[in-house]
Amino acid sequence: MSASALPDRRGGSVSPGSADRRSEDAAFPRISVLLPVRNGEATIAQALDSIEGQDYPGPIEVVVADGSEGPATAEVIRQGYPKVRLVPNPQRIIGYGIAAAMRSATGAIIVRCDAHTFLRPGYLRRAVETLSRTGAAVVGGRQNPVGSTLFERAVAMAMSSMLGAGGARYRLGGPEGPADTVFLGVFRRDALEAVGGVDPDLVRGEDYELHWRLRERGETVWFDPELVVEYRPRGTLKTLASQFFDYGRWKRIVLRRHPGATLLRHRAGAALVGALAISAVLALVVSPWVGAVVPSVYLTALAAGSLVVGIRRRTFVAALLPLVLAAMQLSWGIGFFFPPRDRTSTDSFPAGEERPRREQSSPG
Repeated sequence: MSASALPDRRGGSVSPGSADRRSEDAAFPRISVLLPVRNGEATIAQALDSIEGQDYPGPIEVVVADGSEGPATAEVIRQGYPKVRLVPNPQRIIGYGIAAAMRSATGAIIVRCDAHTFLRPGYLRRAVETLSRTGAAVVGGRQNPVGSTLFERAVAMAMSSMLGAGGARYRLGGPEGPADTVFLGVFRRDALEAVGGVDPDLVRGEDYELHWRLRERGETVWFDPELVVEYRPRGTLKTLASQFFDYGRWKRIVLRRHPGATLLRHRAGAALVGALAISAVLALVVSPWVGAVVPSVYLTALAAGSLVVGIRRRTFVAALLPLVLAAMQLSWGIGFFFPPRDRTSTDSFPAGEERPRREQSSPG
């Protein structure tokens, strides 16, 4: 489906009666919302309720790719949401789940969602209108982290601050326009299929890598700050550190494949860990005072930055920010130095053996 098949919101003159001649299907094409989930029984209902509560006038189908270890997530869906289509994701990897859901989906518009998110009212209507208005391949907006526990609220605060977001527009907000990446995303299916869809072998960073390939093909990734997705952060220090460790190690794979996609924020965590490691060596071979310079500066920056955030937002939750930020930044940086084996990189295959191609989905 091309962008011209979407509702025209560009403005300008319209011939009399032209709006009346448009069919409902052309004005509001079928949307397929895809949710790759794993053990999402605690939050999946909130995600599905937010989809069912949308005011989008056209048809919506929801496909859940379930990679859970047990039956709990599927039971929640079957009991409360009988219209939702369940497909298996035995690999338990997001990319494989999206590919499986795509094979079952029939919509001209593909919406990415997951069990930890819920869509604000009007999200789908606004996204389709923005696709039409801009001609972009994918539109998306702000990730708004919302925590219920004290720790989750601290993580949410960290993720939406410059110290934790690293300047990413989808976390901090900013003006509408072209962007390097957006949170989740609402795609024209034809553009998504033209680049082969999501790379199933990327456990993390699959969205940024997909957006890079779209931009390399000349497509536009469009940020609209009015599109907001609520996100529930990880609830413990262990799960947060594990999440960001995976972010770092898989970002290394993405940047190895696409060196031109590198931004300063992608190297910051690794640079921090490297500087701390060098400081440890200097403390042993030169002087403890010399080795303490970088750690002291880092800890001071964490404390000062957290204090500023706490004062601006007027909350004592900021007292946890140094711990949360250190877990995010150091885990990401350490992960960057320990990338997994890239099963689809050219250097993983013998000379002359073709790199595997991503499977292209077609309407099911």
